[in-house]
Amino acid sequence: MNKIDYARLIIPSIIFAVCGILLILSVILKKKVVKKHGLSDVLVRNVKAPIKGFIVLTLLYVIFEILKYRWVLYPVIEHLYSTLVIICFGWMTIKILNLISALLLNYYDIQQSDNYRARQVHTQVKVFKRLSIALVVIFVTIGILMTFESVREQGVSLLASAGVLSIIIGLAAQKTMGNLFGGIQIAISQPIRIDDVVVVENEWGRIEEIHLTYVVVKLWDMRRLIVPISYFTDRVFQNWTQKTADILGTVLLYVDYTLPITPLREEFNKWIEGNKLWDGKVKVIQITNTTDRVMEIRILTSSPNSGASFDLRCAIREHMISFNQKNYPNAFPRTRSHTLHMDDEDESHTHTAPKDPVRAPAPTLDAHPKPMDAK
Repeated sequence: MNKIDYARLIIPSIIFAVCGILLILSVILKKKVVKKHGLSDVLVRNVKAPIKGFIVLTLLYVIFEILKYRWVLYPVIEHLYSTLVIICFGWMTIKILNLISALLLNYYDIQQSDNYRARQVHTQVKVFKRLSIALVVIFVTIGILMTFESVREQGVSLLASAGVLSIIIGLAAQKTMGNLFGGIQIAISQPIRIDDVVVVENEWGRIEEIHLTYVVVKLWDMRRLIVPISYFTDRVFQNWTQKTADILGTVLLYVDYTLPITPLREEFNKWIEGNKLWDGKVKVIQITNTTDRVMEIRILTSSPNSGASFDLRCAIREHMISFNQKNYPNAFPRTRSHTLHMDDEDESHTHTAPKDPVRAPAPTLDAHPKPMDAK
């Protein structure tokens, strides 16, 4: 019977010790650091499970090394163990990616009013995290396949055939690959970001999720619009928060010409100063158009974001209409008609031309009178 090779147990022992220390540190972090800084337990949740997996695999490795000369099925178990180690490494990598992304997203709060930088980070982190996880899954799959001797021997021929196969797959899945690369392009150039306000297909909404091949737009009435990611790289759309979240809002009032503009302007300036939805930058009231019936008064205001702008515009309409109803009830649009009547005095001085007298027709004389009958 061969002796146990204790030198091969040194590395597993070190791994076992490191995993144990990390497990203890994770518990300490959960009780001290996490609670102190108000973070969630995402740190422990993402690290604890893979560490336990490594501890179990390390113990199994030690057992296998001790009993390998006594087991007939040891080669099969060793191959299974190698597969589990690769899977565990991939699992640990995905958990680390989730941990890093969670810490970054927690640091950049997207709920704050000025969240331009936070939206940039959220978009890049989420897109690159999904892309990295996809790459990890691919490499783990390749690693598992390479544990088979037949696959390693035919690796060159598989690589050669993979080139031809990739061309065929690329042609067959051209749109899907286009959406995939479109996701990478959006993560870098960022025409849209998480929580951006956009108008897509005449629908107003916010970017809720950005995946590798599609984007979820949350509409104002809580519906979700699923849009291929290539839409945002190939077509024209409106992005109301591309640089900043603040926006201008317009309210149009149609009033009669009898309404004085000065009291209306004074009332608007007085009212807007105390409104919390106004950001204090722009407040303008002007007559922008006139027709044969009404004046068009445009009220222009600024707000910190699109949601506040919508609420502010509604509040302006309600207040200005109430002000006009109370102070100038006759200044609303109306249709005028004016009837002209002829005075009696004018009628008495009206003269008509005298009519020609009717004359009897002149008698007609025969040129050749008839002779009288003889008696």
